[in-house]
Amino acid sequence: MVSKKVLVVGAGAAGLIAAGTAAEYGASVTLIEKNRRVGRKIMITGKGRCNITNNCDVQTFIRNVPVNGRFLYSAINRFSPEDTIGFFESLGLPLKTERGNRVFPVSERAVDVVDTLREYVLNSGVKIVNDTAVALILENGEALGVKCEGQSYYADSVIVCCGGKSYPLTGSTGDGYLLAKQAGHTVTELKPSLVPLESSDHECKSMQGLSLKNVSLKIINKNSNKELYSDFGEMLFTHFGISGPMVLSASSHIRDIPPDTYTAVIDLKPALDSEQLDRRLQNEFKANSNKDVSNSFSKLLPKKIIVPVLKRWGVPFDKKCNAVTREERHALCAILKGFTVPISGFRPIEEAIITSGGVKTDEINPKTMESKLAAGLYFAGEVIDCDAYTGGFNLQIAWSTGRLAGENAAI
Repeated sequence: MVSKKVLVVGAGAAGLIAAGTAAEYGASVTLIEKNRRVGRKIMITGKGRCNITNNCDVQTFIRNVPVNGRFLYSAINRFSPEDTIGFFESLGLPLKTERGNRVFPVSERAVDVVDTLREYVLNSGVKIVNDTAVALILENGEALGVKCEGQSYYADSVIVCCGGKSYPLTGSTGDGYLLAKQAGHTVTELKPSLVPLESSDHECKSMQGLSLKNVSLKIINKNSNKELYSDFGEMLFTHFGISGPMVLSASSHIRDIPPDTYTAVIDLKPALDSEQLDRRLQNEFKANSNKDVSNSFSKLLPKKIIVPVLKRWGVPFDKKCNAVTREERHALCAILKGFTVPISGFRPIEEAIITSGGVKTDEINPKTMESKLAAGLYFAGEVIDCDAYTGGFNLQIAWSTGRLAGENAAI
């Protein structure tokens, strides 16, 4: 029996597992990657540690995919987070589960994940070609290959795994959307997800570089007073607004940002309730009774946020601590428990970790990942209109859809 020829375009997470899987199923596989090295985007995930997956059950996984989660039922049941963990460990990469069920390599090195996948595809017999895909070769509603800058490649099946438009330096420049459109597919509106947030508050620039740890964050819709998102952990002030793990997660809960709609509310002292914080302030002011209030916060707050807090408080900087009234103290408590930052927009899609939007799921068979419009054409990974919250869920989408596409393209 002659083995099927399979072309995989893009050697990211989805492309690598799709190529290796197709080869395992007996196909002759060529993996086309425009970068010199495979897995460029994997290298920067999880701050260079690579959050491989989330160690959760299928229902929890689906709940963490706000965009077209139901489309993934077949893929995630076929190759679950548990299967992903078993897959990598069977290839000799020890893993560990951390807070929030996030799974990382024990080495904490994303490069080890890339090296493991590279060895996996090469050992499976995959041929890796350094070239750039420019067009699909289509005939009578069927995908017959890919035209690249260097040459044309022909195959029985083509799997498009080109990623999104985020982090273009890693090769994610939207190529997959062009290929999909060529086959008649609809590409939904592309937006940044898991992206820093911009603010109109100029004080953010004065706090640039300030990292807050063990604080709580809420995103509030000012018009409805509804809480859109809340978390506890780490965030960062930047010249344009706010970033850091909690902020990136929060961004994936926001579909768009109309003017004057969203506010980030930061509890700078979440371990203390208002009464406990008030007692703490009384003690600080008592210990510094003859000092100016502006010189009494060094033990209470990081240096860079002291002036912004004082400005909001409105008490003269040179007011003596022993002259602070009970009402003023309570007002300060309210600021420390609810430090607000207005949200004015997303950073550009090029700075996003994930692209929200992509090839319309209605046009893809969820049980095979094959196009409903062109026979022999498959999609996997971020190019599809599915995106999830942080915590390893987005990479799991790549593993599950890549595995399913690889199996079906090969048989």
